Amino acid sequence: MTVPPPTAGDLGVTLDDARATSSAAVPLGVLARIALRRNPKRAHLLVSTVLAKHLPTVPAVALAAGEALGALTADALDGGARWDARTAARLERVVRDATAGDQDRLGQATATSAAHRAATTLRTDLAAGRPEHPDALVLGFAETATALGALVAESLGARYLHSTRHAPSGAVPAAGFDEAHSHATTHRLLPSDPEWLPAGGTVVLVDDELSTGATARATIRELHALAPQRRWVVASLIDLRSPADTAATEELATEIGAPITVVALGRGRAVLPAGLPSAAADVVATHAVAPTGCGTNGVPDGRTGSGPTRASRPQTVTTTAAPATAVDRFGTPAQRVRLPRTDVEGTAQDVLAVLGALEAPAGGPRRVLVLGTEEHMHTPLVVADALRRRSDADVRFSTTTRSPVAVLDDPAWPIRSGIRFRSHDTTVDGTGERFAYNVRGFDAIVVLPEPGTDRALLDGDDGLLAALATAAPAVVLVDTPLATGSDRTAPRPLTGPSFGSYEPGDVTWLLQDLADAALEADTADRERAIQLEGANYAESLPVEYVPSDAYEALYRDALDRSADRIAEAVGIVTELVLQRRERPVLVSLARAGTPVGILMRRWAERRHGLQLDHYTASIVRGVGIDETALRWLADHHDPAQVVFVDGWTGKGAITRELTDALARFAESDGARFPDDLAVLADPAGCTTLHGTRDDYLVPSACLNSTVSGLVSRTVFNPTLTPADTFHGAKQYRQLAPRDHSRAFVATIADRFDAIADRVTAALDRAGPDADDARAVDWRGMRTVEVIGAEYGIDDLHLIKPGVGETTRVLLRRVPWQVLVRDPDDVDIAHVVALARERGVPVVTRPDLSYSCVGLIHPLGSRVAPAADGDVS
Repeated sequence: MTVPPPTAGDLGVTLDDARATSSAAVPLGVLARIALRRNPKRAHLLVSTVLAKHLPTVPAVALAAGEALGALTADALDGGARWDARTAARLERVVRDATAGDQDRLGQATATSAAHRAATTLRTDLAAGRPEHPDALVLGFAETATALGALVAESLGARYLHSTRHAPSGAVPAAGFDEAHSHATTHRLLPSDPEWLPAGGTVVLVDDELSTGATARATIRELHALAPQRRWVVASLIDLRSPADTAATEELATEIGAPITVVALGRGRAVLPAGLPSAAADVVATHAVAPTGCGTNGVPDGRTGSGPTRASRPQTVTTTAAPATAVDRFGTPAQRVRLPRTDVEGTAQDVLAVLGALEAPAGGPRRVLVLGTEEHMHTPLVVADALRRRSDADVRFSTTTRSPVAVLDDPAWPIRSGIRFRSHDTTVDGTGERFAYNVRGFDAIVVLPEPGTDRALLDGDDGLLAALATAAPAVVLVDTPLATGSDRTAPRPLTGPSFGSYEPGDVTWLLQDLADAALEADTADRERAIQLEGANYAESLPVEYVPSDAYEALYRDALDRSADRIAEAVGIVTELVLQRRERPVLVSLARAGTPVGILMRRWAERRHGLQLDHYTASIVRGVGIDETALRWLADHHDPAQVVFVDGWTGKGAITRELTDALARFAESDGARFPDDLAVLADPAGCTTLHGTRDDYLVPSACLNSTVSGLVSRTVFNPTLTPADTFHGAKQYRQLAPRDHSRAFVATIADRFDAIADRVTAALDRAGPDADDARAVDWRGMRTVEVIGAEYGIDDLHLIKPGVGETTRVLLRRVPWQVLVRDPDDVDIAHVVALARERGVPVVTRPDLSYSCVGLIHPLGSRVAPAADGDVS
């Protein structure tokens, strides 16, 4: 009978929270577990449950922990209150759910799915309070804190650099320092920007653990000598410093004449008995098993646990990602961090295609490990999260490491299995063995080496790929070329919480973030440029309307009244789309179509268990739909499965624009997308895919960014959005306190079950005459032509029929008149309120086929006087 190894408690090693000074702290035992290491300098190792280094972790949990540390750091910089006891408790619950004890495959998948959802919601909530500290520099410590530092930098809108042990040819370090207790002690800084450390700023050092704080102090001392700073912050997941260590940090602050603030998600101490090194050595010698590896003859040695034998080893599948820049190590320009510098969503979609071709496992969802390599952590982590969002697979993430941790195959210890292999990187300490832990038990391992890694260095009987093949039945290598000066930078879609206020799984934005561009212009100036100077309306942005409390009350009333009606329209149009597409790919037209696409995705998941991909892209009248977005979609999806989505139709101009643009694209690129447009309301009579033809208020039309993910209307400006890049948009985080985006979606989605029978009945009523009832008749365009003739308006683009379009006239353009069928109609109460607020005449026209029509002021032309009707 095998005698189990003693536990950490048996050895007298414990984690004590007694020194935690705030209720806004996560218990140490939640954030880390104790392991033993094969290192004479330090016998123990804290294995983080949220870092995703040694322990495969739910990707969203690792992201949430890093962004929580970013929020805590932001509070230290600007006195905010983003991190509090409630947020700490939410993170604690998420981590506990993600690290629940041993379960079967289905039980594990259920637990990690819940943890993924809760962590994603926490991330989105944290993002609502993101600050902007573009003058701060964040420095992450290799190898464990490279992704953690990137997440903190992104949360702060700061510049980023991490230390490295790599030794690229010709690189000259700007600075260096040692980490005494580490397995590999030498750190170097290799910034690409010569002005990487201006004096008088703020520097944030990020590490996964502060044992004594000696490494942070040494770094501060050296860098402050290079360029004195106004302030230093040290941010860590765990702070275990003793009172003497804390005093040493305070003494250093006095010495250099600059404050040093230390923040951590958890605080306390590690209780380490005096005899631990020898006791730990005895446990390792008696109970530890060597990590498996392949010798020169290709035979696995020391193999433990389940995994394929050499004879059954599969061929590694390779998928190639778009070229990427290695900015994680060499720093970013002096602006807010944009990470990662690769097409994460495209990479994830390509990997899913490879995984989909593999044999499906029995007994539950596929278990997939995404594996980064040493310092290359951040990009693989966000790819792993994208994989989890886009599939029902149980996806975890971890990375390879230099650390020789003791493998103790017992539930009492965190490191249960390990593999070893030859290093494939050129480092300051030369080549040697590398390790990966707890990588067994997965159906597939997806490995993402550093961009530009030579495949030959991964091959061989002692290479990484051979070692992984002893652990899993399938290995997928993501080969990412290193971008060169001649390479076109691949467009990178955006997701929340980095962009927009929706959760990442709700929508992928095929847009670029123009946050740093000055685009807002006075409404009158914009109107003159559009009408008299030939400018396109998408070259600039109107000043974003901030709704008054009274106007928001109108929105809430409209939502309360129409939630069932909107939910029914969502259900009808989604069911029609599912009848026409085998596996629809939803592409909403930003931004009015974005919440509708999210709702259609929710309906498909709620009613049919389908997880549909949903993107949002830009379409501009006079330009067409973003062709870079179309190329991206054609590269990653079957164009025949794409359906475009919008909120409503006005007179049908965008419908015609879409048809014309897709025809041009088919001719130029050879990819043919269907041009049918799915909308909630089609009063213009220009599409068969609609929930209703009534012209009623879609409540999201009442507001702008505050019901559309805090994102502006889209921008097409050749200076800012050149060829081969996505159209752009801005996000307005300053409006977060007034944001209704997620609440709007939740309110409508909550009505799905209640109105499901009405959806079925509406579809059944259409019966065999459904095609005739939904036929396109262009009634809206005929109405506009009549109004144009009556008012002497030659440019029909100045006539905006329907509730949604009239609202846009009042919010974005220079309105001339508003025509209404019934001024007392509750569906247009907000239109009447806006018109009166702006001093715009409201003309009652009982003969209108629309609820209302907005007329833009025609500049530089003579027009007819107002037609007969009551004016208020």
